[in-house]
Amino acid sequence: MTVVIPPIPFNIVLIEPEIPPNTGNIARMCAATGTILHLVGKLGFSLDDKHLKRAGLDYWPAVSLRRWQCLEELQAANPQGRWWFTSKKAARSYVEADFKEGDFIVFGKETQGLEESLLEQYRDRAIRIPIFSQEVRSLNLSTSAGIVLYEALRQNGRLT
Repeated sequence: MTVVIPPIPFNIVLIEPEIPPNTGNIARMCAATGTILHLVGKLGFSLDDKHLKRAGLDYWPAVSLRRWQCLEELQAANPQGRWWFTSKKAARSYVEADFKEGDFIVFGKETQGLEESLLEQYRDRAIRIPIFSQEVRSLNLSTSAGIVLYEALRQNGRLT
C-alpha cells in the first residue's frame, strides 16, 4: 500500500486589503488550491460584506482563513516560514523566486502596496510581476495573487 503525503499548503497573506471583491476572488482561489488565506491588520470592509461573499460564492466553507492583528504576530506564529514580499518596486521578477511548499506570499493593500521599510528589510525576498506599459501603474490584487500563486504551484509540481 502506498502512503500519499499531502503537500504542505502555500500561504497567501493580504495586509490591510481594502476592496471586498479582490479578497473574495483570492479566497475562492485559495479554496480551489488548498492555500491558506491570512488577513492581516485593519480590513477595508467587514467579513460579512455582501460583495466579499458574492466574489467568494459558496466556497467560503472551503477557505482556510486566518486573521492576524499585524504581520509580526503572523511571523511569530510561523518562525520557520519562508516569506516572499510582492511589490512593483522589487528588482527581482517572481519567476526568479524559488518557491517551496509552505511559503508565505505577502501582498500589500491595493492603494499603497507594502511599506518601504518592509521591502528594504526583506530586499532579497521582494518580487515583482513585470509590467510592460508605462501607462499602467499596477495590476489588480486578485490577478497578482493568482499569477504568483500559480507560479509557486507550478514550480512544486502541483499543476498536474
